[in-house]
Amino acid sequence: MNAIGGTTLLPWAPEKSGEAPNATPVSDAEHPAPPRGSPGLLPGLLLPTRLAWRQLRAERARLFSAMAGVMFAAVLVFMQLGFRSALFDSATALLANMRAELFLMNPLTTASFRPEPLPRVRAHQALALPEVAQAVPVYLAQSTWRNPEDGSRRAIQMIGFDTEAGAMEFEGLDAIGPALRQVDAVGFDDRSRPEFGPAARIFAERGPFEVQVGNRMVQVVGVVSIGPSFGADGNLVMSEVNFRRMVRERQASNTDLVAIRLQPGTDVAAAQQRLREILPPDVVVLTHAQLVAHERNYWETATPIGFIFAFGSVMGLIVGMVIVYQILFSDIANHLREYATLKAIGYSNFYLARVVMAAALILAVIGFIPGAALCVWLYDVVAGATFLPLAMTAERAILVFGLIFTMCAAAGLLAMRKLRDASPADMF
Repeated sequence: MNAIGGTTLLPWAPEKSGEAPNATPVSDAEHPAPPRGSPGLLPGLLLPTRLAWRQLRAERARLFSAMAGVMFAAVLVFMQLGFRSALFDSATALLANMRAELFLMNPLTTASFRPEPLPRVRAHQALALPEVAQAVPVYLAQSTWRNPEDGSRRAIQMIGFDTEAGAMEFEGLDAIGPALRQVDAVGFDDRSRPEFGPAARIFAERGPFEVQVGNRMVQVVGVVSIGPSFGADGNLVMSEVNFRRMVRERQASNTDLVAIRLQPGTDVAAAQQRLREILPPDVVVLTHAQLVAHERNYWETATPIGFIFAFGSVMGLIVGMVIVYQILFSDIANHLREYATLKAIGYSNFYLARVVMAAALILAVIGFIPGAALCVWLYDVVAGATFLPLAMTAERAILVFGLIFTMCAAAGLLAMRKLRDASPADMF
C-alpha cells in the first residue's frame, strides 16, 4: 500500500498506464512519493492469483461445478491411460519375463499369441557363434482348459521350453522346475482369470491334481505367476517334451521363438549383427527390448484398442475444457464492470489476463488432486476385478496433471476474449 496526501491507494498494479515511475503529485511536491518500480516476479504472480481465488470462492456453487468438471476429466484420462498401459504391460508380460539377450523369430509373426513357425535348426546354427552360450526354443500354442470345479471349457495359452535353461524367470518357476520334467506335468498361472476355476487353491489344499487340457489329462504340479493379457486369459507352463505330447500336430522341426543367451561380457549389438550375417532371411534377430517393442507395436497400431483408449482420453479433456471455459466465461461476464473499473484505475489487459489464467491454474489443481486420489482407489478395484496390472505411477500423474493444466489454460485463453469487452468508456 502507498499513502499519498493521506489517501490509501490500491495495491500495486504492474502496469500503470500513463504514469512515469518517479512521477510526483503536484499537490504533494513537498512530500514526494517513492519510485514505483516492478515488485518482482513473485508478487506479480501472487497478486493475480489471490484475486482469482477470491473471485472463484465468492461463487461456491460455480466453484464446485468447475471442480467436479475438472475432476471428471482427470478421472477419465487417468482411467483411459491406465487401461492403455495395462493393455501393453499385460500383452508383453510373457516376453518381458524372458531372460535372454537376443531372440530369433519368423519375420511374419505379428504377435506372440499367434506365432508363425520358425525352423528349429536356426537355434543350432546360432550356436556356431562362440558368443552364444545357449539357444533355447520356445513353443507357444492355445488349447482348452476344463474347469476342475464345474467342467466348463476356456481357452488357455501353453508355453513350452527347456525348464532348466534359465531363459524364463516366472515367479515360482524355480520351485517347480524339477517337477515339470515329469510326464504330462504342467504349472498353472495363479493369476489367471477366475473362470479357469480354483486351481491354485486346489493345489494348495490337495497337492498335484489332474485336469483336462485339450483332449489329454495332465497333472498340475505347481503354480507360477504370469498374469492374463488381452491375448490370453490364463497360462500353463510345461517342458518342451510335454508340449510336444500335447500338441501333436506341431512339427518337431519347427518352433515359435528362440531365446539366445550370450556369454558374459558379450557385445549384444555386435552379436546381433553377426547372427544376421550367418542366418538366412527367414528369421529376424531381435534384442529383448526390440522383441517387447514389436509386441507392443502390434497392439498399438494393428488393433483398434490403442486408438480407442487414446480417443477416450481426448474426449475427456474436451469435455473438461468446455466445462472450465463455461465457468470462466460466465465469471468474466458477471464481473465485467469490475474488470472495467480495474482498467480505469490503471490495470492492464495483461494483468487481467493473468487473473484469468491464475483461476484456470487453481481449477486445475483443486480438480486434479481429488481426481488422482479417486483413481488410486479405482485402480485397485479394477485390478482386482480384471487381474490387469493397474497401478498409479508418478510419470502418469505428472503427465495427466500437465494435460489437465493445458486443458484449463486453453479454456482460460478462450475465455479471455471476453476481457476485450471490459471497456471503461462503454461500461460507464
